[in-house]
Amino acid sequence: MGVRLLFDRFSDIQGRIDIGDVRQAGDTPGYDDGVAVVPRGGWAALREEEAERFRLNADTPLSVTIELVSQDLPVFASDDLQARVDAAAALDPLEGRWPRGRLACTASPPGQLTSTEDSTTGHRIGLHVDNFDRLPYPVRQDSRRRLCLNLGPGTRYLLVGDLDIKEICRALGCDQDGYYPHTDDLRRYVAEGHPLRCLRVRLDPGEGYIAPTEFLPHDGSTSDAQTWSLAAFWLG
Repeated sequence: MGVRLLFDRFSDIQGRIDIGDVRQAGDTPGYDDGVAVVPRGGWAALREEEAERFRLNADTPLSVTIELVSQDLPVFASDDLQARVDAAAALDPLEGRWPRGRLACTASPPGQLTSTEDSTTGHRIGLHVDNFDRLPYPVRQDSRRRLCLNLGPGTRYLLVGDLDIKEICRALGCDQDGYYPHTDDLRRYVAEGHPLRCLRVRLDPGEGYIAPTEFLPHDGSTSDAQTWSLAAFWLG
């Protein structure tokens, strides 16, 4: 199945999504024991024929689909972090479509290849799959999706692998009923030389995504940003 994007016309996403390869972090400073999966760089704009490969079709459940969303934001002072945190707490981004259960807010400096850190080590973990629902292999696609909004002031990116974690586990022979997919499966898959590409989706302030973060390898990035930004997350 892999990644699926919800869009009507290519012009809706044109110029907003790039595609590139991945690598393991190796000795890149700040990464977890060298095996973390990160973008290789050398991004290319997603072409229309490539976008069609990722388009949602009639057989695709919404639970495995990425939707791009937007939200009007208050006017902030450029460096006012607390005002952005307070604004996130007051938001109902999808107007009751999901319960208002905000997970967290994360402020990220510019220039980060990937943004998620292991809180116990302070090291970044690279592309990963979340595990809030901890569903096993057969029903992994039924995990809840996550909503992220960029509250600015800088630009952020969503990074997402083009294969889902069930495809990755299947390639590794880990497709048993009682198996629980994990980020380590993604790392092993890349270490063994299997193919994986990565989409990079630009999120300007007020823009965000709804994504199956327990089903698709993903992370955030501020690699080309000029200033810090705050991301707010909901699970629903």
